Amino acid sequence: MNAERTEAAAIDAAIDAWAAERRLPEAYRARWHALGEGDRAALYNVASALRLRTGQFAAAFDLIEELAVRAGVPPATILAGGEIRRILDGIGSAPGRARELLEALRAMRFPRLKVAAERIAAAVAALGLPAEIRVVLPRELGSDEVRVEISAHGGAQLERLIAAIAGHRAGLGKIAEMVGGAHSDDDEI
Repeated sequence: MNAERTEAAAIDAAIDAWAAERRLPEAYRARWHALGEGDRAALYNVASALRLRTGQFAAAFDLIEELAVRAGVPPATILAGGEIRRILDGIGSAPGRARELLEALRAMRFPRLKVAAERIAAAVAALGLPAEIRVVLPRELGSDEVRVEISAHGGAQLERLIAAIAGHRAGLGKIAEMVGGAHSDDDEI
């Protein structure tokens, strides 16, 4: 029993040090400490392994809590899931894996949004635009802004790319409507 208390105290001290270093708002620190010991430790392991920034931690924590409540499981169970484990155990930079973690948690929390994003990305790919034309979708589809970027070297190439955009005007318009939520699942591009 003494070893368990020592381990719990060590986790709590690590959480406090992490929270102080990142200037985590007190409300988040208190919610973190209110979790069960295994949940506190699992969340600390994720935060430290991926070197989450304060905002990333807050977003991840909120999503994990929502997922845990919806599924009726502890947060540690969410963090032990296959996709999350793949990210934690994966290779690559910690910041890149932190972004992957947030994307995976959002996809788990908002599965219909993930499907919509995949549908829109497929519609963009189906246009077959030249590589120098990039359709930039909103990061989280929380906005309905669609940007089209052109990278041209010289006037002739710019004219060719503008003509390609003009030729795909209707498809680009439908994509903008899809991002804005105007199209149903049955609409074709």
